[in-house]
Amino acid sequence: MKLNFDLIKKMGHEQVTFCYDPASGLKAIIAIHNTSLGPALGGTRMYPYETEDAALEDVLRLSRGMTYKSAAVGMNLGGGKGVIIGDPKKDKSEALFRAYGAFIERMKGQFITGEDVGMDVNDIEFMFMETDYVVGLSRGHGGSGDPSPKTAFGVIEGMNACVERKLKRKSLKGLTVAVQGLGHVGYHVAKLLHQKGAKIIGCDVDKEAMTKAKKEFGIKMVGPDEIYDVTCDIFSPCAMGGILNADTIPQLKCSIVAGSANNQLKNDKEDGQALQDRGILYAPDYVINAGGLINVALELEGYSERRAMILIRNIYYNLKRIFEISEEQQIVPNRAADQLAEERIQKVCGIRRAHFLDKSKIKRNCL
Repeated sequence: MKLNFDLIKKMGHEQVTFCYDPASGLKAIIAIHNTSLGPALGGTRMYPYETEDAALEDVLRLSRGMTYKSAAVGMNLGGGKGVIIGDPKKDKSEALFRAYGAFIERMKGQFITGEDVGMDVNDIEFMFMETDYVVGLSRGHGGSGDPSPKTAFGVIEGMNACVERKLKRKSLKGLTVAVQGLGHVGYHVAKLLHQKGAKIIGCDVDKEAMTKAKKEFGIKMVGPDEIYDVTCDIFSPCAMGGILNADTIPQLKCSIVAGSANNQLKNDKEDGQALQDRGILYAPDYVINAGGLINVALELEGYSERRAMILIRNIYYNLKRIFEISEEQQIVPNRAADQLAEERIQKVCGIRRAHFLDKSKIKRNCL
């Protein structure tokens, strides 16, 4: 995927920045998709991409998803994302994250970031040494800490909307849920499902994550390639994106797809329709997984956990509205979500303009 202006035009991006620091070995890409509603907010993930093209494709798709996520859940924020090319188990260092933080500082508030796949609060703390334009900080620095539990809470609220719509049930108790990925968010999704009395089948490429989840929740484990074929009520993708495609969708034996992973559909149009044709209700990923975004965004105005939980509960109502639009207009749920987001962007903003976050307006409720 060679970057050119035609590609940026096609995907609707405003800016793509390549970051390289030879001293620390940093190789990163920051993509700002749309700042019509406000400065771009999106996490940074660290992943050992096989090629730079793969990293570019990922950051472009993820940043576009953040635009739709912010718009769909009513946030006054734009969409952006960052990726660091590297192995989070071997390549992390203070110098690397401080160098990345310095690049973010140079953007002067156009892009605000936090943790994503392969990152944790310690990495954000290093970035914070160079820039204020980060969220997901520890409570000691006025942040909200790890956003994973809040993302998982939003996913469970979304599952409740799905089972009410599809299965005519008010509870997850007794339902079988296949959780693909037991890392940061997937672990907390499994924990909440366990507390609610659901039966869980899980998988992860990380043996440590599998062992931990099995020990704590008694999860039945299957191989990463077998998870698509298990009989369940809900299939919950909580790992990487692009996993719902022409090869995997025919394997599914579920009534609902509802999980935390970003960009779950390999091809939005064809794969969204394929799920609908099979009678599977799909919870659009950027709506059901918005809990983390809502949570960290509140750090910018002074974090309140109580307010965060109230706002994240609205994911239940957002999905109900999307399912209503889907039925009323005879369109797939992911298209209904897109329409909701696009209409808000068009109504709220008359012009495309750059937004900059004034540091003096960032409030940190330090302990």
